[in-house]
Amino acid sequence: MNHVEAAVDLRGIVQECEPKFLAIAEAEASHSAGPDKWSRKQILGHLIDSAANNHQRFIRMQTAPELHFPGYEQNDWVNLNHYAARPWRELVVLWAAYNRHLADVMERIAPETLGHIWDKGDARYDLQFVVTDYVVHLRHHLQQIERGQ
Repeated sequence: MNHVEAAVDLRGIVQECEPKFLAIAEAEASHSAGPDKWSRKQILGHLIDSAANNHQRFIRMQTAPELHFPGYEQNDWVNLNHYAARPWRELVVLWAAYNRHLADVMERIAPETLGHIWDKGDARYDLQFVVTDYVVHLRHHLQQIERGQ
């Protein structure tokens, strides 16, 4: 999958999931399957964080051939954003809007920058991988939301 196909895929995912997620009741979205399990709200919050972090990568990686970014402490981000206390509907609307924006950003990535590198310290990824992996990661967690994990 290239960056344009990833953008098309992302738009389809949002179009399909947004109405399904809006139909989930607040209590269902708040329920956690266990003490070490995220609720649907927290999973969707994690996906909002992922959108925010990857937005930075998608833009910044087009500006330089190699960049160094910090990692992402997912539990800290989810806890410090207090997603468990946020209204479900607001989270769904934010997630959908952010991902529609990212689809536009992804579609317009300059092809000559797709080989630019993110040096994470312990690994190196090119922009093409970062874009396509974003959609793969998103799908994984959306399945969790649909299953109620």
